[in-house]
Amino acid sequence: MNLEHAQTAMKTILHAGDAREKTMDALKALDTFDIENAKELLKQANEAIVQAHQVQTDALQAESRGEELEYSILFSHAQDTCMCASSELNVAMHLVDLFEVIDKRFKKLENK
Repeated sequence: MNLEHAQTAMKTILHAGDAREKTMDALKALDTFDIENAKELLKQANEAIVQAHQVQTDALQAESRGEELEYSILFSHAQDTCMCASSELNVAMHLVDLFEVIDKRFKKLENK
């Protein structure tokens, strides 16, 4: 594995890891129904996962142009990390929406 390919994998892992961390922080914010903070954290997580996807896409496009890229467990791990972070982000986004609906219903019931 050449250095550039290793750096690409590490950048993907770094950005995906940032996305996972922000996603987990957003879910923790839901513990106290801090929905606005959760939304902001998910926005940051989304920005990080977009960066991870872009780095990964650049590498895949380079290979599709004929650049030789040998198989790498590190790059496979990077792709796996990116996919997991993306899936977790999607679930968290849905949960934030769900919590927002629940919170509105609770507030409506409390005002009756």
